[in-house]
Amino acid sequence: MSIMKVLKIFLISILFSVTLFAQDNVVEKVEIKGNAIISNAKIFSNISSRAGQIYNENFINSDQKKLMSTGFFEYVNVEKEEIDNGVVITFVVKEKPVLDKLIIDGARAIHVKKIQKKIDIKEGSFIDEYNVKETIKKIKDLYVSKGFTQVQITYKIEPLKDNKVDVRILIKENTVLKVRKVTVRGNKEVRTKNILKLLKTKKAWMLNRGVFNEDTLEDDVKRVRDYYRSIGYSDAMVSMDVSDIRKGVEVIVNVTEGKRYYIGNIEIRGNEVIGLQELTEAMTLSGDDVFSEMKVYENSSIIRGSYMDKGYVFASVNSFNVYNKETEKIDLIFDITENKVAYVEEIKIQGNTRTRDKIIRRELRIYPGEKYDGAQVRKSKQRLDNLGFFKEVMVKTEPGSESNLIDLVFDVKEEKTGQFGFGGGYSSIDSLIGFIELRQRNFDYKNWKNFTGGGQDLSLYFSTGSVSKKYQLSFTNPWIYDRPISFGFDFYRKGHSKDDDVGYGYDEDVMGGDLRLGREFNDQVRGTVAYRYETVDISDVDRPASAALLDEEGETALSSTEFSLSYDTRDNVFSPRKGLYFSNSFDFFGKALGGDRDFFKVFSRLSLYFPMFNESVLELRARGGFAKTFGDTETIPLYKRFYAGGAATIRGYSERSVGPMDEQTEDPIGGERVFIGNIEYTYPLADFLKVASFFDIGKVWGGETTDVVAAGIKSSIGCGLRVKTPIGPVSIDYGWPLDLEPGEDSKEGRLHFNISHGF
Repeated sequence: MSIMKVLKIFLISILFSVTLFAQDNVVEKVEIKGNAIISNAKIFSNISSRAGQIYNENFINSDQKKLMSTGFFEYVNVEKEEIDNGVVITFVVKEKPVLDKLIIDGARAIHVKKIQKKIDIKEGSFIDEYNVKETIKKIKDLYVSKGFTQVQITYKIEPLKDNKVDVRILIKENTVLKVRKVTVRGNKEVRTKNILKLLKTKKAWMLNRGVFNEDTLEDDVKRVRDYYRSIGYSDAMVSMDVSDIRKGVEVIVNVTEGKRYYIGNIEIRGNEVIGLQELTEAMTLSGDDVFSEMKVYENSSIIRGSYMDKGYVFASVNSFNVYNKETEKIDLIFDITENKVAYVEEIKIQGNTRTRDKIIRRELRIYPGEKYDGAQVRKSKQRLDNLGFFKEVMVKTEPGSESNLIDLVFDVKEEKTGQFGFGGGYSSIDSLIGFIELRQRNFDYKNWKNFTGGGQDLSLYFSTGSVSKKYQLSFTNPWIYDRPISFGFDFYRKGHSKDDDVGYGYDEDVMGGDLRLGREFNDQVRGTVAYRYETVDISDVDRPASAALLDEEGETALSSTEFSLSYDTRDNVFSPRKGLYFSNSFDFFGKALGGDRDFFKVFSRLSLYFPMFNESVLELRARGGFAKTFGDTETIPLYKRFYAGGAATIRGYSERSVGPMDEQTEDPIGGERVFIGNIEYTYPLADFLKVASFFDIGKVWGGETTDVVAAGIKSSIGCGLRVKTPIGPVSIDYGWPLDLEPGEDSKEGRLHFNISHGF
């Protein structure tokens, strides 16, 4: 017999044996045992084993794991019984006990209901030892957060009938352990008060509870040690001891300062694309500086950032510290591996559920196929931040299809752009006021489903108060025809009742609208042209009054064209920290356009922002303008003149009080020239709260006045608060005038309070 025939017979025998084995191992029946609460149907819904299937050990193991993952059972065993026609599979389960009652004893300082809200186990649910221990941990964390760091918590599981249990949690709160004294030992070069400022562990006193917390101590050790290392003491060692004293504990900070290290030579290796001088100028380290590992890391990042800005995304920088025994200094070596230039293969947009990709992509300043440019990536992120549509914009890279290609990923986290707001308040300009606003900053008139995602701005605003009113409908589309050309319109009616406190000696009612076209020429320069038509009705003029004021009484039509140009380098338009904003506008009012008056106005504004320490900001702001008539118009209308004094201009003075006055009524009548300067420093105390200090200066002149420098200049100093609230930003300023106000015999400070509907 040949070898091939033998092999064939052998293979046929194996297949026949496997077939017989498979036939003998058909699952004839699947049974469930041990369950009293969980129904068979519920268990079968979680397993795939069924009668009629071929028995498979892997499937059985998988079913066993699925049942355990339900959290219903303490254990699941599987029994296999062979019968004539196949096998019977039995899942033997032991159900976890069901919680009948959760009893919490000993809670005094924290209400039981508050504890129950913090824990997961509920009456009627399955529980085990793990669930109970996790519950104990959460309760302890709650007590520690309230200062009860010595709390002791135990538990008892009390069995009942029908596989039910009661869980009794026993709490021994003990007293709040307080820090009565903090002592620093071993410090010679660093002052004790500077170390104490670093600690979150504070001595208990009137304005501080001083609760002792061991976790806080561990953080304090790291904080003090990191501080020492940041100022050159790389060998510094810090530890904490705690000793019992009367009514609390004493925390002792033990410091071993060691030697202070300085930087010696700095060597940069491996750079070919970027010159040594350029890298050295970008760095913040130099010889003889205090050695700090954090500073070394930061400068490695600076060098790598310089390479990334030039497209070398894959560049790496390794730093080495070498102690020089001769100079007793630390020599630094920055070893650079430049690698290849990276090109952008694809740009991906992630995280946007409402905003269309198109709206995001049009703000980007880097494109597929281009060399990676770090500056353009940062500019793209900045533009997305300035849209105001996103809470967070993150940029990351992913490998491309080839070694020198990368994908750029812009991952955004959207925030709510639609708002319906209403509220009320008081301001020193409008007195009592209430408002309602319906606005969608990411409007899309093409999206009939929810009208969002198109990047347009639509708002309907209504406000009324004891002396003022305003109704306005506004729409702006920042991109039309897929180009950075904006179109918008406003329809409004507004007015102000006569009120001597804010410089209105008459009633004013304005109704009108405008059409706007704008063009973004580049990332900094933007121009706008607008046509505006409005009617102004002046009534109830105080008498006696000058002829100029009486001439304004009645209704006047104004038709104008406005041209404006702005230059903006601010890092954030909502809360700038650095950069400048410079804008100029020219308003032409003419009878040729359908109005009743011929005149023009020019106005300019310059704001400079300088970042200071701890996220504080210094702003220098200057505003100036002039107006002039032509044709047969003799005077600038009262309601189009410049005014100063009050919350928005020169604080410390009454509203509109700085400038020319009516000789008869002593009411402000404004002027044709204005200059206002402000210096303001803001310091953040929290995300929603800032403190401010300021110096204001300015003047308003009449049309014939030639002395624009000396007489009439008013100035003030003051401080204030900036509060971000759910109904809008609130500004509270107290200004003190440095010059006498017209008609006053003495100086008197003023409080300016203002609430607005937008931030």
